[in-house]
Amino acid sequence: MRLCQAWHNRKNYLFVGSDAGGERAAAIYSLVGSAKLNDLNPQAYLTHVLERIAEHPINRIDELLPWNVSLTLTEHCEAA
Repeated sequence: MRLCQAWHNRKNYLFVGSDAGGERAAAIYSLVGSAKLNDLNPQAYLTHVLERIAEHPINRIDELLPWNVSLTLTEHCEAA
């Protein structure tokens, strides 16, 4: 990431609207970053999780973390 771009992003984070909004933004950025680090398409990963989380048992929520998810080639391509 270029220095100018990093500074611009950091400055934008000052204007999330509230502390709660900042915490939510941080959570989403962490999920997206974790998906990238695990070689997942972030959009495909978030789609995968959001489609399953409502019916997923709470005691097995760790199965939806990026390092435990393996997306099919179809899921990767559909999100692109």
